[in-house]
Amino acid sequence: IATRRGLPKEKMSENGVLSRAKVLTIDTMNPTVKKVEYAVRGPIVLRAVELERELSEGMKKPFSEVIKANIGDAHAMGQQPITFFRQVLALCSYPELLNDSTFPEDAKSRARRILQSCGGNSMGSYTASQGIDSVRQDVARYIERRDGGVPCDPDDIYLTTGASDGIVTMLKLLVCGEGATRTGVMISIPQYPLYSAALAELGAVQINYYLNEEKCWSMDISELQRALDEARRHCNPRALCVINPGNPTGQVQSRQCIEDVIRFAANERLLLMADEVYQDNVYAEGCQFHSFKKVLFEMGPEYSDTVELVSFHSTSKCYMGECGFRGGYMEIINMDDEVKAQLTKLVSVRLCPPVPGQALMDLVVNPPQPGEPSHDNFIKERTATLSALAEKAKLTEQVLNTIQGISCNPVQGAMYSFPRITIPEKAIQEDKGQEPDMFYCMKMLEETGICLVPGSGFGQTDGTYHFRMTILPPTDKLTILLNKVKEFHQKFTQQYS
Repeated sequence: IATRRGLPKEKMSENGVLSRAKVLTIDTMNPTVKKVEYAVRGPIVLRAVELERELSEGMKKPFSEVIKANIGDAHAMGQQPITFFRQVLALCSYPELLNDSTFPEDAKSRARRILQSCGGNSMGSYTASQGIDSVRQDVARYIERRDGGVPCDPDDIYLTTGASDGIVTMLKLLVCGEGATRTGVMISIPQYPLYSAALAELGAVQINYYLNEEKCWSMDISELQRALDEARRHCNPRALCVINPGNPTGQVQSRQCIEDVIRFAANERLLLMADEVYQDNVYAEGCQFHSFKKVLFEMGPEYSDTVELVSFHSTSKCYMGECGFRGGYMEIINMDDEVKAQLTKLVSVRLCPPVPGQALMDLVVNPPQPGEPSHDNFIKERTATLSALAEKAKLTEQVLNTIQGISCNPVQGAMYSFPRITIPEKAIQEDKGQEPDMFYCMKMLEETGICLVPGSGFGQTDGTYHFRMTILPPTDKLTILLNKVKEFHQKFTQQYS
């Protein structure tokens, strides 16, 4: 019967046990999953882990440690947690500590408030699928303060498992159609690979629009129009994604740029997705974070009453760096009521976001206030973290620009630099099996222990090559890293000239 149906035959093993062909094979699995790629944890990172293991086993290398600058994992790079946040989370996790006199009273009162919002006064209970009501109220008040009084309805807030969860959830709502009617989503190039990976998995069409490297990775409306017009020939563009401040490029978009993008989305009937997880990470003089929502509402009812906007924030970046707690939120603006009901249904399938992440999100949007015992230390720690990042952003740009064959735009914000590298033609021809910047970064890893991500993993203009590196390592280790990059690039260029 199996043979008649075209199924693999059963086989008899050497010991006489019947062996059945596997149900799930590389040929029978979901084909869209095979198209998913995620550069920041790709082959270079796997090799970096192998090298760490080899070093621990005593194998001799040209370096004594692997320095990973491939991912924005702040605490893994040595950034210290905010004391108040960890105190409250400790109290929530183990309420017996509420009797401990070493914890400040404002941390205890915050913990009690969070626990009272949890079923059975325990963070181990499920919450509402949209998130804890009191946390969503605090998020709404935070947005109102941030945006100068623009109203925010807690019912438009959805707490999420990091920003990534919210982004993928929105893409799920958007994707439909087949062939020429298939949903297209506009994403910036270079882009954060979450977007390309999610679109591949969902079977949507990725529409690339290119940031202008010569103008510090700015957005260009004529480029958006070009990408949109070309895409409409083979798909149905429905959404425009913007990352501001930028990942991997570290730029901060101007208010004028955001206005132009909103007008473009309105004129072309596109839903806007604003990834704003780095909103506190702004370093360059003259740069300022402007939320898409604030600009939208300042443009008046013609736009604020019609443009569909979803914005995202996270506990993983900024001065917090609490990646592992997976906290975040998204705010929806002008969403159709029936679609909103479907969104609520969709998030209910996963029951609720992690409760510690929800609690942490509450602390981020409602930190210690002036006059409270923890306020001064909170401000001191927050300021120190952001100041250190600003110094490292400047250091990274300065050192990279001293290297002949490397050029780096100012790191205006976020946690990354995305310098352009000149690769000799001989090196480009060296290995046809991989991208030239992958060859470059892999060779750097093997020779120096520095783990960077090739620009090809994020997308780049044809004929240009880049790498992405975080600015997160401590200053002394970042200095070592940058000097090793300099030495390697000079040696690499000489070797292949």
